[in-house]
Amino acid sequence: MTTQEGAAQSYRAVVRSLAGAQKQSLPGSPPYSVYVNRRAGRLIAAWAYRAGLTPNAVTAISAALTFSGILVIALLPTAPWMGLLVWALLALGYAFDSADGQVARLRGGGSAAGEWLDHVVDSGKISALHLAVAVAMFRFFDLPSAAWLLLPLLYAIVANVTFFGMILNDLLRAARGGSAERATGPRSALKTLLLVPTDYGVLCLVFLLLGWPLLFTIAYGLFFVANLGALVIALPRWFGQMRELGRKS
Repeated sequence: MTTQEGAAQSYRAVVRSLAGAQKQSLPGSPPYSVYVNRRAGRLIAAWAYRAGLTPNAVTAISAALTFSGILVIALLPTAPWMGLLVWALLALGYAFDSADGQVARLRGGGSAAGEWLDHVVDSGKISALHLAVAVAMFRFFDLPSAAWLLLPLLYAIVANVTFFGMILNDLLRAARGGSAERATGPRSALKTLLLVPTDYGVLCLVFLLLGWPLLFTIAYGLFFVANLGALVIALPRWFGQMRELGRKS
């Protein structure tokens, strides 16, 4: 379908087309990303497609929104209104991040350059978000000890290893003729619940507490512990999958 044909379609028709071509989610996938962000991205993608925007343009908008929110965290003193602004910028940036791939599918498929750009922006976002929290804690929080600054730094490491591990899993499977994990069976309610703290969209909600540094630090710290635990559990499983993949190749 050409861009001109897409512009002629009604907005609702494009949304319906996207819903019918939606990727299947894995059992236990993080609920915010599946039920909220993907649907929000669908609405944005339909608008962007009818407006003639390319997937890379949508990625650029996502990056602009997200990094604006990150700059607010690092540069402005904490206040309740600031937390609301940060959440809005991060959440909207995340929705546009979901939309770029959907726009690519509407236009007939994505490109290697587009996928590269998307992953580079994501990796930059993951690092910068937690480093901005470290800056904000140093500048604006009344910390009982400087050791608390290790929290966002360790969180950045955990988030980056998790993201790189997932990307590398898919790359190695593809390079060795395998395929990405597919959804099989019903969604596990327990796994879905346990994965809530690992969902980037839910992490964005924590920034609503920025106006109350103690509450934010507690919530942020609990999310770090949950993500660290999830990574510790995932790493041996991923390593086992790669060993099995090596035996089959």
